[in-house]
Amino acid sequence: MRKIIYCAGPISGDITYQDYYKKIIEIVKKSGNLPLHEPDLIPNYVLSESEIFKRDINWLTIADGIIAEISGPSLGVGFEIAYALYVLKKPVLALCHKNVSRLSAIIMGCDSSLLSVQTYKDEIDLNKFIQLYLDMIIK
Repeated sequence: MRKIIYCAGPISGDITYQDYYKKIIEIVKKSGNLPLHEPDLIPNYVLSESEIFKRDINWLTIADGIIAEISGPSLGVGFEIAYALYVLKKPVLALCHKNVSRLSAIIMGCDSSLLSVQTYKDEIDLNKFIQLYLDMIIK
């Protein structure tokens, strides 16, 4: 059964790992699921800030799950993760590249059973973690 997956990642913050964010979206799409994300992964100057907020909250609400690339700090991604976990009660897979020396203490200290933080080194790891996550939410 096809699932809707909200894919979160830095757009205007630290985009050092944005190529991996793109790969996450591709993997979700290739798995036969529908990834929701900012088109072209660049800041949206067509919509107002309020319109972006409402759109993204709607996307989070209709999504079956959330996958977030968290290697680069992003206030928006942090907000989306917290909203998904504590307001919507949805499972979140947070993926961080192995080269990142320190993640946010609030993410690492989060004890929600809905949050899974995984460290990846390459696209093979991304595929493995994403497939495990998709298998879990499809059940």
